[in-house]
Amino acid sequence: MEKAPLPGDEQGISEGQQAAGVDGVNPDGTDTVTARDGWDSKLEYVLAQVGFSVGLGNVWRFPYLCHQNGGGAFLLLYILLMVVVGVPLFFLELAAGQSIRQGSIGVWKHISPKLAGIGYSSCLVCFFVALYYNVIIGWSLFYLGNSFQSPLPWEQCPVSANGTVLKECAAGTPTTYFWFRNALDITDSIDETGELNLTMTGCLFAAWAIVCLGMFKGIKSSGKVMYFSSVFPYVVLLCFLIRGLLLDGAVDGLKYMLYPELSIWKDVQVWRQAATQVFFALGLGFGSVIAYSSYNPRHNNCHRDAIMVASVNFMTSVLASLVVFTVLGFRAKKMAINCVKQNLQLLAGVDLVSGHEIFNVTEPEVYNKWLQSYGPQLPINLTNCTMEREMGKGVEGTGLAFIAFTEAMSLFPASPFWSALFFLMLLNLGLSTMFGTMEGILTPLYDNFTTLRKRKTAFTVFACTLGFLIGLLFTQRCGNYFVAMFDDYSATLPLIIVVVFETISVAWVYGADRFLDDIEKMLHWRPPVVYKYLWKYVCLFAMVGLLSASIIRMILTRPTYKAYQQDIASEISLEYPDWALSVLSLLIVIATLPVPVCFLYHTLRQHLSQSSGGDGPSHGLENGHYRQCSTTDPDTMATDTQLMNAVGSHLPLAEENLGLLSESEGVAESTGL
Repeated sequence: MEKAPLPGDEQGISEGQQAAGVDGVNPDGTDTVTARDGWDSKLEYVLAQVGFSVGLGNVWRFPYLCHQNGGGAFLLLYILLMVVVGVPLFFLELAAGQSIRQGSIGVWKHISPKLAGIGYSSCLVCFFVALYYNVIIGWSLFYLGNSFQSPLPWEQCPVSANGTVLKECAAGTPTTYFWFRNALDITDSIDETGELNLTMTGCLFAAWAIVCLGMFKGIKSSGKVMYFSSVFPYVVLLCFLIRGLLLDGAVDGLKYMLYPELSIWKDVQVWRQAATQVFFALGLGFGSVIAYSSYNPRHNNCHRDAIMVASVNFMTSVLASLVVFTVLGFRAKKMAINCVKQNLQLLAGVDLVSGHEIFNVTEPEVYNKWLQSYGPQLPINLTNCTMEREMGKGVEGTGLAFIAFTEAMSLFPASPFWSALFFLMLLNLGLSTMFGTMEGILTPLYDNFTTLRKRKTAFTVFACTLGFLIGLLFTQRCGNYFVAMFDDYSATLPLIIVVVFETISVAWVYGADRFLDDIEKMLHWRPPVVYKYLWKYVCLFAMVGLLSASIIRMILTRPTYKAYQQDIASEISLEYPDWALSVLSLLIVIATLPVPVCFLYHTLRQHLSQSSGGDGPSHGLENGHYRQCSTTDPDTMATDTQLMNAVGSHLPLAEENLGLLSESEGVAESTGL
């Protein structure tokens, strides 16, 4: 329900809204200001932030990292980094967006025009991520459409014309064959491009159409969608958890996930992976967190929001991990039993040595002990059938969702129902994150370019159309390899660089104490002083360390990707060719280039202006210090004629009003270095 407009506001600007920009000049010479949208309720905002931060990575990346890096020990390390790095940086972005009421470009421009490149870099990274992320949503649509049939098309291998099972499928598994051959029709390497996959092209078009329909009215439309897309995945996860705990092998799966190995804490790469997961789990650097918080009422408790969203994100990752490993434990137990049966078939007709014990085929552990004792005496070679080996197969990224988990669900009773439920959950997780990613692109551009702000719907349609056309790169037969390339490299380094500059800008350029003063005036209470030291030292050191570790790893180890080989029906690791490395480098350079370009441009412009002897833009500086500016709630400033006149005539304001400069507060210039 919309709030009543403020007195004297003939355009009906609601209490939780503020001016977003200047659209023209009135006859009396004053600026004409457009109303900035606001959330219709606090619940919409919370669901939007949770929906953006909780994405596909919580379902298929976090469980894999937890399993591969010491289980419970990784959880403890993740919690530590979330508390000392994740929450403080998340709070920083929330507070900056809510205080200045602008997207990522406007926020950093108001601290200094030289820092505007941080916002442009955020927009570019969001665009790169949106390109491939919507392809994954298209894959989910494809599997969702194929789930409404029984038996599921990936339950059994297809049969050739002569009645025999296809060799490629027989060499692997039905789910692997369906994913790589039916869904992707993939090539053997990234060098083999192949033609467009028309089915996936259609799914990609449908995905972009859904995103466009959800975004064409901004947060007024996407906020309503969040009621379903953010809540539904939790219903599905709880259903899967209850079902998974009733499966044979579920407890074994949980043991493999949670068994703590504290020795992993001495491995630098584990710290790097944990920090990276915290970084991406909260969506730091994308600009989406800033964009969403910029639509909040000024006195919203963003500190509580930061703790709440981070906690929900972590609990969701744990819940998803429990679900994944109960189901994967069930799958591993089934596969281990099948392995025992196949080995026993090899023993048929073989004269066994006397004294061999009879073991229960439903217990692979008993078989492995028997094999260890009597295996050397057998005339044939038999393999170990361990759950550990089966648990490690296909549990990362798309392999988890579209191969391992899909195969496990095919063993469920009423498998089409569970399959449809799972891929509908993936679709909603992807869409809620995609809406946030698009906000990270569109909101900063609307806030800084009047022409685009006047044509929001047209520009939204244009952006989605452009995303679809460029996204055709990922619907080629080799498109899956480009998805992996963009996922691994187009966002990681640029986002870390963006967050490093964000932290420096607030903690050192603007000043951590000054920023805390602004937050105190905004919230009417002062956050703990520990945030000052976390921003200035701990967070900055952690992000620089993460950046250094990532760069060193790329230099020392040539980037590789997983390529599916048709002749062996499995994946192998291949090094990226030279041209692909050039593309990787270009993506990183393009995403980070706005930061130095904007800094050099405004520095040179300021230098030339001073050299020419003109007044030049002061960028908010007075005698080398930040300009004093009002932190009065902009929601009430529309009725404060005296203050508006004071700002319009450039009269100095009271000392206690020193703080972040907000465009909507009527000040035309932003603070500078």
